Amino acid sequence: MAYSIEPIGIIHSPYKEKFAVPRQPGLVPSANCEIVLQGLANSLEAVRSIEQFSHVWLLFLFDQNLEAGWRPTVRPPRLGGNERIGVFASRATFRPNGIGMSAVKLKGVRHHNGQVIIEIGGADLVDGTPIIDIKPYIPYSDSLPDALGGFASEQPPTLTVEFSLNAQQQLSGKQADYHHAVITEVLAQDPRPAYKKGKSDNKTYAVNLFDFNVQFTVSEPVITVISIDTINQ
Repeated sequence: MAYSIEPIGIIHSPYKEKFAVPRQPGLVPSANCEIVLQGLANSLEAVRSIEQFSHVWLLFLFDQNLEAGWRPTVRPPRLGGNERIGVFASRATFRPNGIGMSAVKLKGVRHHNGQVIIEIGGADLVDGTPIIDIKPYIPYSDSLPDALGGFASEQPPTLTVEFSLNAQQQLSGKQADYHHAVITEVLAQDPRPAYKKGKSDNKTYAVNLFDFNVQFTVSEPVITVISIDTINQ
């Protein structure tokens, strides 16, 4: 039996491509995102009392991966990208139904010209990702202190992020501090492929965040931002 799912909204985030997205929610707490509700879900009645909760669960579609299909086993970056495990023992983005879920901080709800917008923080979703459901995070049932995290039981180590003088000069304006914080937190997670880590790396990388193309180099344990160029819209 087949079922159809209709998105209830779209998220707007700083992450303009998959390469920029942190591998788990909450790793970039400074990132502000918005969910723009749509269709019948675009109603103040639908979000009545939601602000009683500090966090919510987002269910969403890995829409950029759906056409690629899936396989029973995956190679998680956390295991170096070499060891295979079952797809259901991972949070891989290539899944049978392409559904993801993230617990995120709820920052508020606003209503403007008939549009309901939910403000959240710490999300790990590409800009434009379809949201298929929102549920409140319930601490007494959703937080399980005795749970085992398997191969991902601890948060991965982070790298130190430094900005060249050129990059510092390019990052200006009233949101400069916010952009600086998000870029720092994203790059500290080391978005490079797992096989690159722990090895000499002379490559210059680029990632699109906000309206910027951020170029950086890596000499572990330091990532150096060398330029921040505005992307022509």
